[in-house]
Amino acid sequence: MVAELIRGTRFADSRGELDFFNSFDLSRIVRMYRIKPANTEIIRAWQGHRIEQKWFYCLRGSFVVNLHPLSEFTEDPVGNSLQIFTLQADLQEILRIPGGFVNGFRALEPNSELLVFSDMNLEDSKADDYRFDLKDRPFTDQY
Repeated sequence: MVAELIRGTRFADSRGELDFFNSFDLSRIVRMYRIKPANTEIIRAWQGHRIEQKWFYCLRGSFVVNLHPLSEFTEDPVGNSLQIFTLQADLQEILRIPGGFVNGFRALEPNSELLVFSDMNLEDSKADDYRFDLKDRPFTDQY
């Protein structure tokens, strides 16, 4: 599986705006949480799961997200399958990260917020958790 962007739509009229994601199937979601980095210098990397899926939605500001196949971190010290996504609050996009990937991300603007959805409870997620030091693989904002 590969990561994918789920596109939403925005409706606006005199009452305000409504963002919706009719193709985002919430039936798989077990939990959600919000991440608000203290500043734009902090890089949260590398964490991944073999089974658990996650969905990232930018609530405020913007983020750059790096994805690598988990197998590259465990088997290939060089690896070249980097995927880079930029999530922006003013775009209607949700990034689906399937199991088998590690991710890293950084806020691009102060006060950015990321809403994360997961298809595993916390206990099962911890049992499927793989973490690597940022020094294991460089993080990039470049495409």
